[in-house]
Amino acid sequence: MCDSEAKLISVQNLSSQLAKLVQQRINTFVASQRTALEPLGADTDLLLQRASDFMRGGKRFRAYATVLGYQTTAPLNFTQPLDDATARVITAASALEVFHAAALIHDDVIDRSETRRGAASAHASMAQHHQDRGWRGSASHFGTTAAILLGDLLQSWADMLMQEATAELPTATAQRTHARFNRMRTEIVLGQYLDVLEEQYPEFSPKDAQLQRATRVLLYKSAKYTVAEPLLIGAALANASEKTMADLSGYGIPAGMAFQLRDDILGVFGDSERTGKPAGDDLIEGKRTVLATLARERLIGRELQFFDEVFGSRDINEQTVEMLRQLIKQTGAVAEVERIIESSVAKASTYARSAEFTAAVSESLVILAKKLAYREI
Repeated sequence: MCDSEAKLISVQNLSSQLAKLVQQRINTFVASQRTALEPLGADTDLLLQRASDFMRGGKRFRAYATVLGYQTTAPLNFTQPLDDATARVITAASALEVFHAAALIHDDVIDRSETRRGAASAHASMAQHHQDRGWRGSASHFGTTAAILLGDLLQSWADMLMQEATAELPTATAQRTHARFNRMRTEIVLGQYLDVLEEQYPEFSPKDAQLQRATRVLLYKSAKYTVAEPLLIGAALANASEKTMADLSGYGIPAGMAFQLRDDILGVFGDSERTGKPAGDDLIEGKRTVLATLARERLIGRELQFFDEVFGSRDINEQTVEMLRQLIKQTGAVAEVERIIESSVAKASTYARSAEFTAAVSESLVILAKKLAYREI
């Protein structure tokens, strides 16, 4: 257990102290890579600059979870200059944020999303660069190709950062940490594949089967990846006990599910200025989420026919999107998802109060679950 409660970074400070430390670490790493890659010539500058640009900002949920996971077992001191243990955890947290940037880039290619965080997505930005310069060939194909390579590059960098974070650790601790990191990366790829596969089926399955599949996608594409695995990676760095690891998993899965269920609501009803994505994007993409499944199950007659005709159509206009949103709201599905979110937060909070954790760690975990679920961070 952590024996220095005063040294915990509070959730309230997430957007300031920790975010700055992670950004500084990423900036230092990118600068070192650009220096090392100078022999490749100036033609790589565009891709390297996009890499740097895309790793700025974000809420840094995964970085915070990594730090908090470590602090369930050992203290950290964020006084400058950072001691070795704190610098190591910041490097690992930065690795997860770099990997997350790679995942977002690939996700936008898969979903054909033109925006990310209120700006052009990586593939859209690269395509525009091609078009502005009047280069030969397809601007769209160049943008997609460059974005895939950019995501691959960031995945490689994430691995390098994690290797650096574990370089001075005992072999068993390093192996345990890498095993968690590798498992996380494997699961998100398969979760993403399951999400893509779901969109290929010509129609919804019966409710129970569809809910089971939607929950499976939610779990492996987002819930574990956003909360549980970063916590466990941080705890593994601290050589946490198996009981601590089990309690963090018990906490992280429902907390992560609450996070993604909220994301599903925002994907339909969110303000584009706040989410950085077009309003109703999930409706246009035809995401068969828990929300969409529960809503469709309650429709009959013309309303069901309308839903099936327009859901997942990229040709629908804003007026039709708004009609679909109102129809979903009228079914009561949003209220039901809100109840599931509340139940998930309560379950996570129960695990957060494990006897393995100090009062400060437990409080931080409870607050984090609420922040993830209600987006107050």
